[in-house]
Amino acid sequence: MRISARNQIKGTVVEVTKGATTSHVRVDIGNGQIVTSSITNEAVADLGIKAKGDVTVVIKASDVMIAVD
Repeated sequence: MRISARNQIKGTVVEVTKGATTSHVRVDIGNGQIVTSSITNEAVADLGIKAKGDVTVVIKASDVMIAVD
């Protein structure tokens, strides 16, 4: 697969928590870092996403904000 997004991080699915319409997919990207994605239950099923599966996290955002107290 080829994609234009440059922010791609390989990882392993730690947990998939299904809700009524969406799932939270937690991905271990190494060094104790976890990225969580919220995607539809249909996408989870279509892609065959399961715990311990290898995935690539693709991050595409128009804004990245940082706040401090």
